[in-house]
Amino acid sequence: MASIPEFYAGKNVLITGATGFMGKVLLEKLLRSCPEVKALYILVRPKAGQSMQQRVSDMMTCKLFDRVREDNPDFHQKIIPISSELTLPGLAISPEDVERLTACINVIFHCAATIRFDEPLKHALQLNVIATQQLLGLAQQMHHLEAFIHISTAYANCNRKHIDEVIYPPPVEPKKLIESLEWMDDGMVRDITPRLIGDRPNTYTYTKALAECVVQQEQDKLNIAIIRPSIVGASWQEPFPGWIDNFNGPSGVFIAAGKGILRTMRANNDAVADLIPVDVVINLTLAAGWYTAVHRPKTAMVYNCTTGGTNPFHWGEIEHHVMSSFKRNPLEQAFRRPNANITSNYLINQYWILVSHKFPALIYDLFLRFTGQKPQMMRIFNRLHKAIGLLEYFSSQDWEWNSDNLSMLMSQLTPEDKKTFNFDVRQLNWPEYIENYCIGTKKYVLNEDMSDIPAARQHLRKLRNIRYTFNTVLVVFIWRVFIARSQMARNIWYFVVSLCFKFLSYFRASSTLTN
Repeated sequence: MASIPEFYAGKNVLITGATGFMGKVLLEKLLRSCPEVKALYILVRPKAGQSMQQRVSDMMTCKLFDRVREDNPDFHQKIIPISSELTLPGLAISPEDVERLTACINVIFHCAATIRFDEPLKHALQLNVIATQQLLGLAQQMHHLEAFIHISTAYANCNRKHIDEVIYPPPVEPKKLIESLEWMDDGMVRDITPRLIGDRPNTYTYTKALAECVVQQEQDKLNIAIIRPSIVGASWQEPFPGWIDNFNGPSGVFIAAGKGILRTMRANNDAVADLIPVDVVINLTLAAGWYTAVHRPKTAMVYNCTTGGTNPFHWGEIEHHVMSSFKRNPLEQAFRRPNANITSNYLINQYWILVSHKFPALIYDLFLRFTGQKPQMMRIFNRLHKAIGLLEYFSSQDWEWNSDNLSMLMSQLTPEDKKTFNFDVRQLNWPEYIENYCIGTKKYVLNEDMSDIPAARQHLRKLRNIRYTFNTVLVVFIWRVFIARSQMARNIWYFVVSLCFKFLSYFRASSTLTN
């Protein structure tokens, strides 16, 4: 049986969402670990003011591709961009490109999707469901297609506590929903969205469940596999530890905590934080493509790609390691010293939001106004609260995912493939991973230089001294306003000070006797 690199040798691969976070990592891994792959066709949406070729060229200069660039400086010649728009009929692929793709493509990796939790239902349906339908239609025209791999999410069925590696019945027939929404205006769709999504938290998980159903309907005509990653985070090992290029999901929360902006977050300290490194997801995806094409399962195979069942790590532990990491490797120009706390209590969380978020933001904005600058901190905190609110559902509870198919696939790999395409999360060292993740946000998202860490530490010490000074002034102010005006308060104050003085005298005498 061919190894994974041998299988992809000479193959033409089509990737959607190749300019996104996971798509780029998939592209890099194929080029580096399967160097004999023939060509990688990527669907790219032209942007205003930037051509399709320019977008691809800019992506190729990214640090992510440094290792590939060292091995093969001409790697970009294997990447063939195809102009496409997922929101348009036929994905807006030209007839010439359709003919070209149907004649040569062997494997499809469908990574494209909107991952915004608050996406309007109509738009989420278009990108996550209708676009998938149209891609499946194109796939059926392909003469040499061997595998269709669809990237879903482990939370597509988050209304269940135990999730098996099966495709569950959809909340509604996708075709009927699409037909019903066609004649509704945006306001009407917005009004009925809560009733439609039911016990799911957002339109993202809802439309991802519908997309799985759409994919399943074609399992008799195509060799299909579905990958369900949980919360995708920075890379674990490949192409180097800590690679991340966006503020999505936990990355934005980590950065806000490192900057000292985020001080409180509502979550369950004991709930499993089901983070999954992006390179683990990509390795599994490539292995699933190989297995699907070689073994041709009779029904669509589903792989739950999670960590909670085999190597659990909890939100309380993440809080501790993120704070520790950013104190050792601080971000530049932090607003305050990193010190975020997690609580599951709504009232306590609201209290700390008021005291640690809104009140300091208000004071800072007043300062900006007095100095002739535009106030911004309250706006930043409002955006932060909205983002954290969207994550709250996932950080406050646990799920159990079955992973029998994933274990079976791992057993099918050769020792060399297990090493090259490693998706065994039992080997993951969480403290080390979180450390690299935090450093990755500093280096690759914020583009900060590691050589500036001493200056950043000095800035944190300055913030600490400012806090101590402020607290001292506050205590003196309270004493002057309240204690100095009340005989009882003064008596209590002198009693406390006397006790402290006596304790210090006793401690000093004890130390002298011991010596």
